[in-house]
Amino acid sequence: MDAFFHSVRLDKDKCKGCTNCIKRCPTQAIRVRSGKAHIIKELCIDCGECIRVCPHHAKYASRDSLSQIVQYKYRIALPAPALYAQFNNLEDATPILRAIPLLGFDAVFEVAAAAELISEATRRLMKENKLKKPVISSACPAVVRLIRVCFPDLLENLLPINPPVEEAARLAREYAMKETGLRASEIGVFFISPCPAKITSFKNPLGMQKSNVDGAVGINDIYPVLLKIMEKGDKYDIPDAEQNSGIIGMSWATSGGEVSGILNENSLAADGIENCMNILEEIETGTLDSVDFIELNACQGGCVGGCLTSENPYIAKSRLIKLRKYAPVSRNNIKVEGIPAHFLKESPIEPCDDVMKLADSVSEAMTRMKRMNELLEVFPGLDCGTCGAPTCRALAEDIVRGFAHEDDCVFRMKQNLAQLENSDDFESLIPAPFRENTEQN
Repeated sequence: MDAFFHSVRLDKDKCKGCTNCIKRCPTQAIRVRSGKAHIIKELCIDCGECIRVCPHHAKYASRDSLSQIVQYKYRIALPAPALYAQFNNLEDATPILRAIPLLGFDAVFEVAAAAELISEATRRLMKENKLKKPVISSACPAVVRLIRVCFPDLLENLLPINPPVEEAARLAREYAMKETGLRASEIGVFFISPCPAKITSFKNPLGMQKSNVDGAVGINDIYPVLLKIMEKGDKYDIPDAEQNSGIIGMSWATSGGEVSGILNENSLAADGIENCMNILEEIETGTLDSVDFIELNACQGGCVGGCLTSENPYIAKSRLIKLRKYAPVSRNNIKVEGIPAHFLKESPIEPCDDVMKLADSVSEAMTRMKRMNELLEVFPGLDCGTCGAPTCRALAEDIVRGFAHEDDCVFRMKQNLAQLENSDDFESLIPAPFRENTEQN
């Protein structure tokens, strides 16, 4: 399997090379070359920021088609708790859970129910006091991949527990095998996802050999259909299903939900990829050593802010508060003592060492680093992005790797051209905000 699989893709026909995406990518995984964006798959963490900011809709999230469920004899849907917050005027999630089977599924298993089990497993593991603090939640796959790429020294701080969707998929398949007598391979488990990062986590799982999830569709793929089904609910033979999650499980859809479920006051939560990076930098410097647990969500507001959702995240959060109003604290708990092995990751998550290397040999890496520093001395340091790289440093690194040229910097090109005759003619090549002659004719 591709070690750097990612779900965020580029439609080159729609891309205009506008450079909006390169400025927002948190891992500097995008370049614009020859008028088109290019995603560096080794750096992409599938946070979806480029999808949000692209004015031409040239970025999109690759996901499975709902038609793929027909490959299986028995089909199970795993709705993310963020799905509940997309609908208005509901007292609980039961109408949604009854409508989902009409999309072609035989059963529904709530990820929110599994989240309550994960919350309890986390509480038990934290009580053992054996984890390196601050413990960082491993529930957001974009954050986990961000740590692999940019903060590898913090991998040992990651909570070694699988995310709720994996436990939901495992339990759902286990129940279905007992109920139907079918083999595991005959049962398809599909997640209804709020973001591309979670889709990537199934295609290329970290800390486990194989995901329990067989496929994923976006919330925004099925929302319009579900809405129509629910509006005409009295005309359909809707299966009898009841919500099986409480406040703790549903709260995982928003920032701070996981923290509230572990019942530890010495914890904090942050959302938005830039805020997450700031927190991770503070952990590296040791300023947050006194904190026990940190929940990080790459999307603004938590999973309700995922780029595959349909509703404004602030409206969605407000709706979720209403849904939790009459719900019990929790409807699920672990039936055995200790922490069952299936909750824990099978292996440690490894860093992406090759991503940051300038060269295979130390001597060559030192030579390239020296050349980078020389280039940075002559570059303007404006990080304007007109070269197609997000920063001057990124361009310098691209140059020493052989992927770019010095003249890709328009200011460096001007310096070179100024040595030629009629160099004044080249002032018009400089972007208007940076021209020396700004007088209007």
